[in-house]
Amino acid sequence: MENLDSDLLRTFVAVTQAGSVTDGAARIHRSQSATSLQIKRLEAILGQRVFERHGRGVVLSDTGRQLLPVALEVTARLDSVLRDISQNTVAGKLHVGIPDDHGRAKLAEILASFARHHPKVELDVTCALSTHFPDALDKGVLDLAIYEVECPKEHEEVLIEDPTCWVSSAHREFPANECLPVALFDHTCWWRDAAITSLKARGKPHRIVYSSQSVSGVIAAVEAGIAVGLLGRSSLHSGLSVMSNTLGFGNTPTSKLVMAVSGSEETRPQDAMKAAIRSAYLTEV
Repeated sequence: MENLDSDLLRTFVAVTQAGSVTDGAARIHRSQSATSLQIKRLEAILGQRVFERHGRGVVLSDTGRQLLPVALEVTARLDSVLRDISQNTVAGKLHVGIPDDHGRAKLAEILASFARHHPKVELDVTCALSTHFPDALDKGVLDLAIYEVECPKEHEEVLIEDPTCWVSSAHREFPANECLPVALFDHTCWWRDAAITSLKARGKPHRIVYSSQSVSGVIAAVEAGIAVGLLGRSSLHSGLSVMSNTLGFGNTPTSKLVMAVSGSEETRPQDAMKAAIRSAYLTEV
């Protein structure tokens, strides 16, 4: 007779609370396919389905409703026992900076998971434009930060790489021989510098018609069809089209999402947070 694994129960709880396999996978920092396999494994052990399809999500079956209170109790008790008996309890205060655009939802999930597993660490989270995060780390205002750069320094650990490209609305065409309307970031950062360098290298007329402090603002202008913008490929969706070659742009740089800490010696909260973030991104890859 097979036994129920606590890892399967955690996956079951995550999907139940999220209402879909995709969102449940994000909560436990696993891929959708890996999460689906775990649910199938659980159902194979039980011999019955724990979920029923409902629109784009899932709802509990009768078996799932019977299992849920047990799964919640088991996982909660295991977490409590681990916290109580662990000799490696992490404690202290951690000031963390996360970007307000790139992967904000994912990073929020990681921080929430960290708080559950390390309840004795007091988190002070700053969610803002990440341009000034390196300076805040140097001054000790932040203990750990995640931000984007073009060329990482030795102390900056790369989490993911995101190639950039010139993008327009899928419903709007811009003739290559006319003055090109452009949306740019309105603050000094490498994204703005890269866009301007690329525009100069193209050697054709352009005009800046829209400025924004955020990626979402630039995307909004591009989606509206009023301008083209330099974006990461991770921002693309069915309403956007890559226009780099069509409009005569050359190669553009790759954005690197990096993680860095302040101070020459890492504290235990810093080390624990880095491990949690690193693990989540490696699992995604």
